[in-house]
Parts: sequence; C-alpha cells; structure tokens
Amino acid sequence: MTILIAIAAFLVAIAILVGVHEFGHFWVARKLGIKIIRFAIGFGKPLWTYKSKDKDGTEFVLAAIPMGGYVKMLDEREGDVDPAEKHRAFNTQPVWKRFLVVLAGPLFNFIFAIAAFAVIQMMGVDSVRPYVGNISPNTPAALSGFEDKDKIVGINDIDIQSMRQVRLTLLNEYLINPDLTIHVETKSGSNVSRRLDLTDTRLLSDEKDYFTKTGMSFWQPPHSISVAQVMPDTAALEAGVKVKDKLVSVDGKEVTSGKFFADYINNHAGESVQLGVERDGSKKILEITPRLTEIEGKKRGLIGVALKADYSEADVKDLFFVRQASFVESLKFGFTETYGLSIMTLKVMGRLITGEASLKNISGPITIANYAGKSASVGFSAFLTLMAIVSLSLGVLNLLPIPMLDGGHLLYYIVELVKGSPVSEKVEAIGMRIGMSLVGVLMVVAIYNDIGRLIN
Repeated sequence: MTILIAIAAFLVAIAILVGVHEFGHFWVARKLGIKIIRFAIGFGKPLWTYKSKDKDGTEFVLAAIPMGGYVKMLDEREGDVDPAEKHRAFNTQPVWKRFLVVLAGPLFNFIFAIAAFAVIQMMGVDSVRPYVGNISPNTPAALSGFEDKDKIVGINDIDIQSMRQVRLTLLNEYLINPDLTIHVETKSGSNVSRRLDLTDTRLLSDEKDYFTKTGMSFWQPPHSISVAQVMPDTAALEAGVKVKDKLVSVDGKEVTSGKFFADYINNHAGESVQLGVERDGSKKILEITPRLTEIEGKKRGLIGVALKADYSEADVKDLFFVRQASFVESLKFGFTETYGLSIMTLKVMGRLITGEASLKNISGPITIANYAGKSASVGFSAFLTLMAIVSLSLGVLNLLPIPMLDGGHLLYYIVELVKGSPVSEKVEAIGMRIGMSLVGVLMVVAIYNDIGRLIN
C-alpha cells in the first residue's frame, strides 16, 4: 500500500508540474499569435484526446506515461506549412517572441512554486521553535559556546522564527561565507551572539544531515521513552519487552532520551544489560543482550524495538506553533521562499561542479516518489510543499544553458541577437548531442543514488 501511494502521488505531482511547465509555453505562444497543433501531457498511448472547435483545431492529449510533455507548434522545420499560415509558424517569429515562448515554461514553474508557498502560508504551517540542544563535544557548535536550549533568533542579519528557517538559512549563508554569526537567546533569557566557524566543515561532503555536522541537534523537552513496537525474532522479544513498556533505566542509569538509550545499547553489543521498565504501574528489571547487526556497512548493537517519546502537553504547546499570515504577507513569503531556494539550488550545483559537494546529494525519480508518498500520507500541506520545491527545481534545471533544455534554446537566441542570424543547424545538432549526454549522465547518477538509498 505504501508503494502504491508513493507511485500514485509521484505520478500526480509530475503530471501537474509538467502540465504547468507546458502550459507556460502554450499560453504565451497563443497570446503571441503562434499556432498550436498539439498540447500533450505524457508519452505513449493516448488515454484521452480532445480537439478544440476553433479554427486552429488544437489537439489536447493525456498519455499513459506522465513523465514529460510537449507543445507542438506550427514550424517549417517539421513539415510543410500553408503559405497563408506562415506568419503563425514558430520559426518565422522574431527572436524576442521565440525567447518569451521558451522562457515561459520555467517561469510558470516558478509562479506555481510562489503560489503554492503562499497558499501553504495562508493555511498555516506547523512549525518548531528554534531551540538547539545535545551539543556534541569537539564540534564547531561546541567550540562556539552553544548551550542546551539556546534559542536561535538570527543568523547573520536574518531574523529566525522556526527550526526550518534555521536549517535553510544556515545552509544558504554557509554557501556564501562559512564564518557565521548566530544570535541566540539563552535558557536564562539573555541575548548573545556566537561565532560559528564552519570553514573546515564540509557540510555537503556526503548526503548525511548537514545540520548535525555543526554539532547541534534539535532540543527536546524532558520526556519519557516508551516502546512503540517490538520486532519479531529479536533480543527484546526474547527478554520479554512489551509494547507500552516505559524505559526507566539501563544498567542503573536513567533513560533521559531516545538518543541516550540507542547510543547506550549500540555501545554494549554482545554484553548483558539490565533494562529497567515500568509496566502497568510496577517496575521490572529485564536481562537483555543487544545483538551486533550490520547496517549500511556499520556494525551496531540493537535489541529490536521502535521507541516513542511521550511529552507533556505544556511542553508540546511551548515547542510547537503555527505560522500563519495574511494574503499579502503570504504572497511575499512565496516570492522570498522561491527566490531563496532557487539561489541555494544554484549554489549547491556550483559546489557539485567544483567537487565541494558530493554527487550523492543528487536525487532522482525514485527518491522523489518516496517523498511524494510520505508527504501525501502526512497531508495536503506537506504534499503541496514537496510539489513547490520540485517545481522550482524544474524551473532552475530547465534554465541551465544546456542544449536540449529550455536554457540551451535561450542561449541560442541570445547568440542570434548578438550575431544577427540564427545558430546553424549543424551547431544545434552537435549541441543537442552534448546536451543529451549531460542530461543522461545526470539521470544515471541520480538513479544510482536512488537505488543506493533503497538498498541501505
């Protein structure tokens, strides 16, 4: 069922975003008087077709494989054109019209992202207050003097309200200058600024969470840990651990967090451990021996349970809040979010080219489908957020000056404006082969990474 939801969510998302992109080309072309022969979403066998009743008789097609689409315009390079309609052929248009038609596809992807982010903001975004805790020793955060429950209120000159803002702003500012100034409100209520020097910290050297590489993690209020699930054929099942058992102690040490418990178990593989649990109001001591298990090439001690953190209602109310804004403020947020994420995408691409960021950060259709399924299960707001991010990514990608992509065609038109004549067919053919090779290599890397993630 999870796989089916992921596939369905992915196909819906891609079909909508491809439709938005192609509609941009279609709408601008028609406004500029260019004749549209076919507007198609997907490839393969047509599932639905409709022919417009106007004089152009444009054919609208929805095909079986929604992994792309196209707008077929009247063009002398693709067949004979009636002399009476020559003025409506794409290739006969002045360069500025062709430029606008091609630019419209990526531009509509950005417009969709802006609108989606604005809608999400108006609906209200579930957010987490930007408290940090569990500062790892000998890390940039520890050397900067960060303390448990520091509340980040600013990064450089940017105000911060939520943990999501911390993550995005930290990465964006790091890509500009890795020497950051973090403004915090301490647990005692005083305001201080801490210098976080990430010059020697390669946040994007692999696909692991870049935020934890700073030495910071999300602060969690005091809570108890209970067992949510006991896996079959595991040490926990053999020891008599049951669902809803509250984990009180391990070898006499108080269980203060799920991370503390997981780390302790991991470090005592093959050793007998005294596990203190509370069950139905009474306390029990269970003997359990964590089993050495290999995960992603690393050996870990595991007992085979899923954990659940139980927070008090007051702590939850203090930690979580809903960010909601008016129409104007939401629209402004949509613009700034789309712009910021687009610039950050370009910066990361630049780091990929220079080797400062790992190619493992590239994701393909399998990873997108996985997140589409998860976000669809969470709710409409999460799914719409994913679509906004993918849409702006499509916009950025299509604007790259690579032949075969929209950006490659725009590059040709700029050259045409400079030299006064179109790029030769020979140059276009060579560029197309180069572009197809580059995009092909990118897809191979992306799918390879996707499969690696599935295996792990």
